[in-house]
Amino acid sequence: MIHGDLPLIDLHRHLDGNVRLSTILDLARQHNLPLPADNLDDLRPHIQVSEPQTDIMAYFQKFTWMVSIFADEDACHRVAYENVVDARTEGIDYIELRFSPWFMAEPHGLDPAAVVGAVVEGVRAAVRHLGDIQVNLLGIISRTYGVEIGYQELDALLAYQDDIVGLDLAGDEVNFPAEWFIPHFKKARNAGWGITVHAGESAGTESIWRSIRDLGAARIGHAVCLLEDPALVDHMLAERIGIEANLTSNWHTNTVASYAEHPLKAWLDLGLLATINTDDPGISPVTLREEFEVAAPAAGLTAEDTRKAQANALEVAFLSDAEKQALLAKKSRTD
Repeated sequence: MIHGDLPLIDLHRHLDGNVRLSTILDLARQHNLPLPADNLDDLRPHIQVSEPQTDIMAYFQKFTWMVSIFADEDACHRVAYENVVDARTEGIDYIELRFSPWFMAEPHGLDPAAVVGAVVEGVRAAVRHLGDIQVNLLGIISRTYGVEIGYQELDALLAYQDDIVGLDLAGDEVNFPAEWFIPHFKKARNAGWGITVHAGESAGTESIWRSIRDLGAARIGHAVCLLEDPALVDHMLAERIGIEANLTSNWHTNTVASYAEHPLKAWLDLGLLATINTDDPGISPVTLREEFEVAAPAAGLTAEDTRKAQANALEVAFLSDAEKQALLAKKSRTD
């Protein structure tokens, strides 16, 4: 369940993994782009999943048509705007939207810095229009493109340094290890950004250790294998490192065999700062409310557990203490 006296927060949602099907169709028609279907019902199975895929890389294939519609800066602006609108419709109070400018720029050869600018402006416009939602942006370095492109991606993000609060490392965790990106993340920390890293999803606990020790991660995305290393658990407890759990997407990527086998309940019982998030709602078609009200009970969480997860999200959010207090005070006034 969702607890109304606490803010509803999503810390791990990919903006470029959350494009409306209707927008994909509309932008494809507008730019004369090929799609495997010309109506929503027939397009849906090419992009969205409702059952586990063979593995995480099979899940990644679902991004193909979704990112194909980033034909120009206006498309990037529109998708960013709609992400905020959709979050507000879900009743989310605070969301951190993350995106990879190179991933969005590559299909049509866009300037990655222009992509960042379009996303920043799209989010700003939506927040101005809606008012009652707080949004921060996280940049992503897509490790799968390699170290050199990672520098170009980081430069594009740093061009809008004051509009971004954190940096993430995502992509092929097995073949592109964290230590390759130590200089990138040193620059990000020097810029004052918070650090979160995808780790422990398709690689082992050493990937999580490296993300913390080498990159300075204050939060870990997924971290599914964490319990295999008691010393790592103790370290994350002592350092209060957050975990961005994604119940449905972990099931869909076949990272866990079922909701019931997800470690989130065990994490919360241990006192780890685990949170509940949506990941890629354009592919795993879920809302944050559904993750709390459907997926969480299926994973064995009680009402007390979901309260912990909501409180944890506020603690590990990339917000100042004053911003956290203001967000909590706002919920107290409206409860």
